Amino acid sequence: MTATDAPTASGSGTAATEKFTAERVSADTPPERLAAIAKDALGALNRVILDHEVSYAEYRVLKQWLIDVGEGGEWPLFLDVFIEHSVEEVLARSRQGTKGSIEGPYYVADAPELPAECTMPMREEDRRGEQLVFSGQVTDLDGNGLGGAKVELWHADAEGYYSQFAPHLPEWNLRGTIVTDEQGRYSITTALPAPYKIPTDGPTGQFIEAQNGHPWRPAHLHLIVSSPGRHPITTQLYFRGGEWVEDDVASATKPELILDPVKGEDGLHRVEYRFALDPAE
Repeated sequence: MTATDAPTASGSGTAATEKFTAERVSADTPPERLAAIAKDALGALNRVILDHEVSYAEYRVLKQWLIDVGEGGEWPLFLDVFIEHSVEEVLARSRQGTKGSIEGPYYVADAPELPAECTMPMREEDRRGEQLVFSGQVTDLDGNGLGGAKVELWHADAEGYYSQFAPHLPEWNLRGTIVTDEQGRYSITTALPAPYKIPTDGPTGQFIEAQNGHPWRPAHLHLIVSSPGRHPITTQLYFRGGEWVEDDVASATKPELILDPVKGEDGLHRVEYRFALDPAE
């Protein structure tokens, strides 16, 4: 990878923003609810200003920073890192199955379909690293297997880069949609992910550095698991004892989402995990 190919916050942010705006999502929020949310949100912000006696100089810096975040295409990154975990927690209150976590800004729909037992698309560089055999079952809340369920899996490479958001990676590197067998089982071989920093060369990085924070996320797998007649689950899985698990910049880790892989004599790390899906209303 050359210096000109190296991913940047601006490049990744622009790609994430373009993907999100192309989807043009909407919410059926009545005016009364919107007014109540807006009133409380603005009220909370104004209370912070009064409590901390924010100066005009600080206020002008805030305005410039907000402009910089927009121009750098970093709103998906900033909101997904610092806000999304609370939105996900609201959703979790209504679910009994597997715990969810944030989606993050780097999901791409329609990854290639793979069979229940498969190896993720990866470069030779990824194959030379530590390998993980991630297996398990997708079930209903009673433990019955859900055949033909889909396990969308994506994660960063060993350097912390996601395909389609880093110019040096193949389009579907470490991305796939795995279709479970008749018992809802799957077995996926992939590269063992490593901790990584969120992009720091833009305004989100400046925000973190200015408060002496850190930009690190623990090693994790991203997943969206779905089956007809069931609520899909969006989640992330982490690795016990891994760096930054207890201090994730995105505040997205949960005890129920920690994996305990075991390394075998063949050098492969193996772990199992069951996803239980709630019935759709």
